[in-house]
Amino acid sequence: MTSGLPGRLLDDIGPAIVSGEYPAGAVLRTEELERAFQVSRTVVREALRVLEAMRLVSSKRRVGITVLPRTDWNLYDPRVIRWRLDGSDRADQLRSLTELRSATEPVAAALAAVRATPEQAGQLTELAVQLRSTTHDLEAFLGHDIAFHRVLLAASGNDMFCQLGDVVDAVLTGRTHHHLMPETPKPEAVRLHVAVAEAVAAGDPVRAEASMRAIVTEVLDDLRR
Repeated sequence: MTSGLPGRLLDDIGPAIVSGEYPAGAVLRTEELERAFQVSRTVVREALRVLEAMRLVSSKRRVGITVLPRTDWNLYDPRVIRWRLDGSDRADQLRSLTELRSATEPVAAALAAVRATPEQAGQLTELAVQLRSTTHDLEAFLGHDIAFHRVLLAASGNDMFCQLGDVVDAVLTGRTHHHLMPETPKPEAVRLHVAVAEAVAAGDPVRAEASMRAIVTEVLDDLRR
């Protein structure tokens, strides 16, 4: 994670790109960014290097730093997700991310019921208990919820699913911090997390998949409402 002045500059330029303030095709000139943000050339170059790695911009000799279209962006980068959730297309971003979750997490849950280690099954059970006991504290609940979904994805034994942990982290955090979660988590959502944990521990892939699908379907229904 980029920190210090480059990190702060990144959090200025990145949101400006994803919001369209710097549209696709715009050329970002180092000298202009130095003056606009009152930072050194080294800071600007470091921030632009990170943006290029995220595929938000490209660097070409004699052209400079050019903003790329959304189709080129690394939309799975947690920072891009966070910037988009902070912007005007928050609703579309949440819908897109939740549709991704609905396509992957139920399958991951079914795989976890077959492949989870005893330690992973135990972690899911413990986290489900913690979710049930922290419904009065949204930040604590969020931490347990993120951990639950990360363990579930890892327990699937599928490396591709496992790498979606940061995506799920970003969307759960965004929903909570943008006040798109109820003040008190719904009892049914908590019950379904417990059901997923129980199904994984029992080696029941059908029930695990159905319970996880119910979780993400409920989120999608809430977004549509």
